Amino acid sequence: MSSEDQSAAGNKAMDTDNDGMSWWYRWMCKIAGVLGGVSCAITGIWSCVSINPFSIAAGAWMILNACVLFLCEVPFCCQFIEFANAVAARADKLKPWQKAFFYCGMALFPVFLRLSLTTLFGNAIAFATGVLYGLASLGKKGDGVGYARLQHQKQGDEEKLTGTTSWEAQ
Repeated sequence: MSSEDQSAAGNKAMDTDNDGMSWWYRWMCKIAGVLGGVSCAITGIWSCVSINPFSIAAGAWMILNACVLFLCEVPFCCQFIEFANAVAARADKLKPWQKAFFYCGMALFPVFLRLSLTTLFGNAIAFATGVLYGLASLGKKGDGVGYARLQHQKQGDEEKLTGTTSWEAQ
């Protein structure tokens, strides 16, 4: 294996580890996860102080959401839990679209269980974390030059198939 092959393999390994996310976007997702966990925990406790059983169940689910967000995004906050690092390592291996689906689903369940301002505002940041991971799964925005080349190549392929050029058709 030549040095070029090794460097290409190293770059490919770095790309698959990062899933195309820049360092600042990864930190933004983690900060949103922490803020989502804090908001879920606070509003979950507030929802549990109720006599309505659906509010209590939604509050308990929101507290569970907070624990899961903390375990997946900032495992150093859960050092007293033995399996925190294993859960965080497994969560880091997930693709961004899988995290997006998981976080958005977790945030929507309490809202469906009990629709109130507390559950809406409490789960909004957790849902936003899922949306951020979903946007990361779309990838980087393409440049205009590459898109123009692709369109020009596509037009050329269509002309070859029909046997005409754009100036002959006029």
